[in-house]
Amino acid sequence: MGKPKLSSKQDHNSCSPKTTIWWFYLVSACVKVLLFPSYHSTDFEVHRNWLALTHSLPLSQWYFDNTSPWTLDYPPFFAYFERFLSFFASLIDPKIVHLQEGLNYSSNTVVYFQGVTVVLSDLSLLYGVYGLTRNMDLRKQKLIWSLVIWSPMLFIVDHVHFQYNGFLIGILLISLSYLEEGRDLMGGFVFAALLCFKHLFAVAAPVYFVYLLRHYCWGGVLRGSSRLLIMGGTVASVFAVAFGPFFYLGQIEQVIRRLFPFGRGLCHAYWAPNFWVFYIMSDKGLAFMLRKLGVDIKTPAASFTAGLVGDSSPFSILPQISPIVTFIMVLLALSPCLLKAWKNPQPRRISRWIVYAYTCGFLFGWHVHEKASLHFVIPLSIVAAQTPEDARHYFLLSIVSCYSLFPLLFEAQEYPIKVLLLLLHSILMWSGFSAQFNDGTETARVPTGYTKKKLDQFGSKGSSNAALKRRGFALGWIERIYLVGLVVVEIWGQLLHPLLLGDKLAFAPLMLISIYCAFGIMYSWIWQLRSIVISV
Repeated sequence: MGKPKLSSKQDHNSCSPKTTIWWFYLVSACVKVLLFPSYHSTDFEVHRNWLALTHSLPLSQWYFDNTSPWTLDYPPFFAYFERFLSFFASLIDPKIVHLQEGLNYSSNTVVYFQGVTVVLSDLSLLYGVYGLTRNMDLRKQKLIWSLVIWSPMLFIVDHVHFQYNGFLIGILLISLSYLEEGRDLMGGFVFAALLCFKHLFAVAAPVYFVYLLRHYCWGGVLRGSSRLLIMGGTVASVFAVAFGPFFYLGQIEQVIRRLFPFGRGLCHAYWAPNFWVFYIMSDKGLAFMLRKLGVDIKTPAASFTAGLVGDSSPFSILPQISPIVTFIMVLLALSPCLLKAWKNPQPRRISRWIVYAYTCGFLFGWHVHEKASLHFVIPLSIVAAQTPEDARHYFLLSIVSCYSLFPLLFEAQEYPIKVLLLLLHSILMWSGFSAQFNDGTETARVPTGYTKKKLDQFGSKGSSNAALKRRGFALGWIERIYLVGLVVVEIWGQLLHPLLLGDKLAFAPLMLISIYCAFGIMYSWIWQLRSIVISV
């Protein structure tokens, strides 16, 4: 007998995923094109200048050029990427790639050209998220695609503020898709390439190293040694292609100096919502109280820098923090994850471990930008649809992280855009997670790696596994109060502070956003740490 004929609906669903994801991409591309005329940060000129210097200068001068204050400080693969784009830019408008005349050039040709390059480079994000979800059912695929491809954080940072995070995170997702498929060599190869595009992704390198050593290389002296050589040779070849020309020219020291400008200080101008916000505020609070008690406390001469290399900002009371201290703190925070990856290297958990690694880097790293929250929020979308607890955690974290980016768009005309993007994202998440978990099918499944007892312990205080099943996706009262607090913080900053204080304490609204959002990010870190520790 022949195979039974599929109904038209079944036949449509069986061949629709690739078509569907392209529709997701096209819808997002239309929105991105509409955002072209909006505000652009100095990062827009940064990337235009990189187009110019890679096009106008020989490779030997790329990491020495000081024509613009926005010097090249990304690894060579990104410089090669800019060189590739500059060829097309020179055909469209030669002034874009002119080193002198192109400074601060912002005509429509450069705006639309650079905007289009970001939209097209997002195809790596499309490929990566499809690779990670190809074996899921279509409903779960659509939910994850909407969270990643329609991420309001990517709209804000890449297509208004202007950067290429979607392109780079797409490469990360491609690497993770290979690891989850058991193709460790390809996963390591792609991650090595990612590090040669943007070195800040190296925070996850310890997890990659431990996981690949244990999962790919371990298993007998002969097998282990040969595989270690293969993996090491593969990674080394990637770095040789990227950095080899600069080794040959004797410029590697200059390249490293550009990539790691530790003189920028512990924090960025707008404090990222991480652990160091509490450290800074503790220092300022102690200094204030001691001055009130008559103790002579010197006020630091400078505040935190705005992105250019300068002196690290000193603290008044608490010990000074050096880059090595932040490095040690990140490693210590990572240690439970590294132990789990060594003890039981499971491909299905690698995405969670990588997300945790980037959360640790964001919380405890040196000179962290608020935009770095993209590194853990976007990959976390992949696991957000697995359990109601994952969904609740992601719902809170994505809203907090997106709101922490609001100060990037400080002009009045962009205010409705960022608010609307966050509101639409919140509605989309709520409806998507409710459909996923409130129909009685997904909630009955105990998450992989958890016993029933552990799931009961992992839930909200006073809840039981049966209660979790009944309510599916729902927020606890603490989460609801915290999210309402975000609205209160925004109302204070936009309405009450200008009304009551005018121009006094102009820094206070931004500081309040950083502090309040830092509580949400710390909660996420603790939640992830606990889930790693109790996982089987």
